Amino acid sequence: MPATTLLELDGLRHEFDDVPGSPDLAPLLFLHEGLGSVGLWRGFHRRIAEQSGRRAVAYSRLGHGRSDRPLAPRTTSFMAAEATGVVPALCSALGLHRPIPVGHSDGGTIALLAAARLDVSGVVVLAPHVLVEDFALTEIRAARTAFEDGDLRDRMARHHDDPDAAFRGWNDMWLAEEFRAWDVRDELSAITAPVLGIQGDDDPYGSIVHVRSVAERAAGPVTVAELPCGHSPHLELPDEAAAAITGFLADLP
Repeated sequence: MPATTLLELDGLRHEFDDVPGSPDLAPLLFLHEGLGSVGLWRGFHRRIAEQSGRRAVAYSRLGHGRSDRPLAPRTTSFMAAEATGVVPALCSALGLHRPIPVGHSDGGTIALLAAARLDVSGVVVLAPHVLVEDFALTEIRAARTAFEDGDLRDRMARHHDDPDAAFRGWNDMWLAEEFRAWDVRDELSAITAPVLGIQGDDDPYGSIVHVRSVAERAAGPVTVAELPCGHSPHLELPDEAAAAITGFLADLP
């Protein structure tokens, strides 16, 4: 992957990769999953930029990839805080006017919450979360065991400067007792931009209920694509996921 750049926001550096595209098309902002980073998109953001002709920016949240560690521990409202704080600040700093958030998993939730508050041209979400499902918590508990007793920490250290911050910032929040009641479905009605929701039919972290909730509650048009895969459609079925996304982008005003 090409070398990334660091952007300072409020004294903390955020890793990002900026792929150029047409100034006449709304840019894409890629928001990674709970254990992700710029590098863990595996170049998918660059593929979509090339195929759509749009500028694409992918960044690593604080504690992920090569970004700085956050100054304070996360709270269970971390996804909303990212959507209302970092996303608009980053868009302003990089000149991303009416962007199209493209988010995976937790990043999909951040994309939805940002779209409910900001002026966006569209939204793409892959396996987003809008509520807590018990079977997903089982997988998240298994991830904790793999991190503490298995090789997950070593594998994460290849991609994150601080694997403990990246893992704990995700795992501790999802397994917090107060997070069990987390539910953002009531906020979806504020989304007026077109939405594409992509969901795998064998996702251990979430069912089709999440993208169907977006389709039922968002005020704008929603397209749902269910693919025969797990939690990462863009990595498991990259051709199919890219085709769905570029087709959606081509149809935007």
